[in-house]
Amino acid sequence: MSALVFVIGILLVFLLVVLLLASSCSTMSPSLPIPAKAGHHHHHQATEAGPLSSSFLATSPLAQEILIRDIAECSTDTEGEYDVSDSDSDSDVDESRPLNGHHGHHEYHEQHPAAPLAFHPSGIAYGTACLAVAPQAPHPPPPVPHEIEESRNAERSLLRDNHFLPPKHRRTGEESTLRRLYRRIFSTKVRDPSLDDLFADTHTDLIFAKAVETTPLLERDYEAGLPTPDSDEEHNRWEAAVAANVIKTTWQREAKTLVQYSAPLIVAFLLHYSVTIGSVLTVGRIGMLELGAVNLATMTASITCYVPVQGLATCLDTLCAQAYGSGHKHLVGLQAQRMTYLLWLLIPPIGALWFFSEPILASVVPDAETARLAALYLRILIFGIPGVAAFESGKRFVQAQGLFHATTYALLIAAPLSFFMNWFFVWKLGWHFAGAATAMAVTQNLLPLLLVAYVYFIEGAECWRGFSRRAFSNWGPMIKLALPGMIMIEAQFSVLEILTIAAGQFGTANLAAQSVLVTTTSTAFNIPFPLAIAASTRVANLIGARLVGAARTSAKVALAAGCVVGLFNLTMLSTLRHKIPLIFTDDEDVAAIVAQAMTVCAVLQIFDALAAVSHGLLRGLGRQAVGGYANLFSYYFVALPVSLGTGFWMGWKLAGLWFGLTAGLAV
Repeated sequence: MSALVFVIGILLVFLLVVLLLASSCSTMSPSLPIPAKAGHHHHHQATEAGPLSSSFLATSPLAQEILIRDIAECSTDTEGEYDVSDSDSDSDVDESRPLNGHHGHHEYHEQHPAAPLAFHPSGIAYGTACLAVAPQAPHPPPPVPHEIEESRNAERSLLRDNHFLPPKHRRTGEESTLRRLYRRIFSTKVRDPSLDDLFADTHTDLIFAKAVETTPLLERDYEAGLPTPDSDEEHNRWEAAVAANVIKTTWQREAKTLVQYSAPLIVAFLLHYSVTIGSVLTVGRIGMLELGAVNLATMTASITCYVPVQGLATCLDTLCAQAYGSGHKHLVGLQAQRMTYLLWLLIPPIGALWFFSEPILASVVPDAETARLAALYLRILIFGIPGVAAFESGKRFVQAQGLFHATTYALLIAAPLSFFMNWFFVWKLGWHFAGAATAMAVTQNLLPLLLVAYVYFIEGAECWRGFSRRAFSNWGPMIKLALPGMIMIEAQFSVLEILTIAAGQFGTANLAAQSVLVTTTSTAFNIPFPLAIAASTRVANLIGARLVGAARTSAKVALAAGCVVGLFNLTMLSTLRHKIPLIFTDDEDVAAIVAQAMTVCAVLQIFDALAAVSHGLLRGLGRQAVGGYANLFSYYFVALPVSLGTGFWMGWKLAGLWFGLTAGLAV
C-alpha cells in the first residue's frame, strides 16, 4: 500500500509540473498571415466559422509561425532539395494573400460554388485510449477537394429537405399505407403544416419565393416536375436561404448524418483496438498470471509511450492540414518527417525505462513473477516503438489530404495478420508469452509500412518530396504546439494506470480480471467516441454556416444517440457478464471477479457515452477548455479518491475501483 501511495504521489507531482508547462506554452500570440499559393483559393470555412471561441491550447498562432518559417526557408532553397519549378512551387507566392482565404473567396466560388458545411472529421487518433478526449485545434483546417464535394452534397440535402430544390426521387402514383407511414416517420423533409406534402415536394420554387422573396411563382403542373438547377443556382439558393435564416433540419436528417459520419470511424477504431484485443485473448489462454502481466505491461506502455506519442502528434492535425490547405503541399511531408524524428528521439529514454522496468514494477505489484513477465513484454515491445511513432505521423499525413480511408485499409490488412501472428508465434512456434509481445511489435512496425505502400502505389504521394534536412530545424514552436495535446491526454489516461497498479495490490487474480475489464470497456468505448467525433464535426460545421437552430437539433440527436449507445453497451455487458470473461480466460476465480465487477462497468457505459458525446459537442462549440478542466477535476478529485476509498477502505476491491471511475464520469 505504501508503494501505491508513493507512485500516486509521483504521478500527481508530474501532472502539476506538466500543467504548469502547458500554461506557459499556451500563451496567445498575434495571428500571422500565411501566404497561399498564387491562384490557390480557399474555402471560407477556415475563417468564417461563426462564434467559435479560441481554445486554451491556443495553437493557431504557433502553427502559423511554423509554416511561415518553413515557407520562407523553402522558397529560398538553393540546394535542390525541392523542385520549385512545378505547380506546387513557392516561387510565385503572393505574400499579401493570407492562409485563411479572404482574398480568394469570390474567385473560389466562381470555380466551386458551394458554401461550406459538412467536412469529415480530421485529426482522428485511431485507438485513442478509453476515456481520453483528444484536444483539437481551435480553428478548423482548410478543406480538401474530397471534403468540399461532401460539403456540396450535404448542402443539397438540406436544400431538398427545406423544399428549396426538387426532390431527389419523385413520388409517382398511389403509395401504400405502409409506405406513407414509413415516409412520415423516417422522412428527412422539413414539414410545413400550411402546405400539402406533394405540393411542397414539387413546387419548390414557390416555397423558395415565400422564404426569400426573390423567385417568381411558377405556373406548371406538379406532375411535370421541376428542372434541377445548376451548381451556381444551388449556391445562390443556399446563400439566400442561410441569410434569411430559413434553413431547418430534422432529427431524421441529423440521425442519418451522424450514422454516415460515425460508422466508418467505428470500424476503424475497432480494427485498431483489435490488435490489443488479439494479444490479450492469446495471453489469457496461457494462464492467469500472464493475463495480469500483459495488462500491467500494456498500461505501462500506454502511459509512458503510446499516449505521449499520440498526444505530441496531435499538433500535425493543425500543421499538416494548414500546409495542405495553403497550397504548400510539400510541407505536409516535411511536417510529418519532423514529428517522426522528434518522436524517435524518445526511443532511447523510453527503451531504457522499459528494459530496466522489472524492479520498478516489482515495487508496485506484490507478485514478483507478474512484474518479471510484464518487464519481459515491455523489453520486446521496445522494437515496436519506431513503428508506433511513424504510424502516428503517417496517419496525420494522409488525413491532411482527406485520405481517411488509407488508415482503414492499412488496418484491414494488419488486424487479421496480428491475430495470425499471435497464433503462430505463441502456439505454433511455442514462444508462449514472448510470442504475444513479438506479434504486437511486428504489427506496430507493419502499420506504417502499409501506409507508405498506400501512398506510393495508390494516392497521396504528391505531398512527399523525399527526405530533407529541413526536418531537423524549426523544432521549438512545434514542441510548444505539441506539448498541450500530450499533457491533456496523458493527464486523463494516468487514472487508468493508477487503477491498474491499485488492482495489483489485491492479488494476481484481480490484476488478471482488471485486464479483462479494461479490454472490454475500451472496446465498448470505441462506439460512443466515434459518435462524439461525428457530433463535434456536425455541430461545428452547422454553427460555422450560421445554422444555430440546426446545430441545436443536431446536438439533441447526438445526446439521444449517446443514451441509446450507452444503453446498448449496458445491456450487452450486463447480459453477458458471465460469458465475456470466458472469452479471455479459463480460470474460474478470474471469471468470477470479472462477472462481479462487470455490473459496475455496465452502469459506467451510460455515463461514459454521455460524457464522450458531451465533450464532442463542447469541441464543436470551440469550448474545449470546459471539457478539459472538467475531466481533470472529475478524474483526480472525484474518481480517484472514490475508487481508492471504496476499493481499499470499504473492501470492495476491483468493483470499488470501477465504482469510483463511474462516479467520476457521472460528474
